[in-house]
Amino acid sequence: MTRPLVAMLAAVLALSPLAARAQTEQQTLVDRATLAVQEMLGEGGSGDGRSLIRRARGALICPRVFKAGFFLGGQGGGCVMVGRLQTGWTAPAFYGMGSGSFGLQIGIQDSEILFIVLTEKGLHALLDSQFKIGADAGVAFATLGAGVQGSTTAAFNADIVAFSRARGLFIGVALDGSLIGVRSDWNEAYYGHPIGAQQIVLQGEGSNPGAQPLREVMGRFSGE
Repeated sequence: MTRPLVAMLAAVLALSPLAARAQTEQQTLVDRATLAVQEMLGEGGSGDGRSLIRRARGALICPRVFKAGFFLGGQGGGCVMVGRLQTGWTAPAFYGMGSGSFGLQIGIQDSEILFIVLTEKGLHALLDSQFKIGADAGVAFATLGAGVQGSTTAAFNADIVAFSRARGLFIGVALDGSLIGVRSDWNEAYYGHPIGAQQIVLQGEGSNPGAQPLREVMGRFSGE
């Protein structure tokens, strides 16, 4: 075996555990997102959410958003986005959510957040490389559920509706100003090749067997 071939093989073997570990992290996020949807839309969950998901164009699921602060606050967590095509729900694209804020806020909170996207405008806004909640005046955004306040009437006329289930006490928390951005490296690792969020969510090009339970639970709640 030639030296260049030996060196190439050694590099592949060295990187394999890293790739496997990355994909395990991604699959864990997908699995948590599946459970979060079941908890938030299942029996005992949000009736408004079940109603809205039936006409959704897509969804962004953040199964664990951690928030903490003492005057200086911040929040962050991993999310997955799925689109709804005529053939059903797509596999997920990976996103991250984070923010920093200053003001009267004290506490620690661990939340599940489900963003139901009701319009094409809302879907394309989230698919941008970075989307800041509340900053785009052209996108109507509403929040409902434990830990966030909103109007049901406003929610049904919104482009994007956020539902939250929170554990812990946090005074002064809000979603406005939170930044949602695509994680291209995670998309590439999960699907085994470079692939954009729009290809996954709008065209349904992503394929990974580990995403099937999430696609099925989304289809069950949307009546497919």
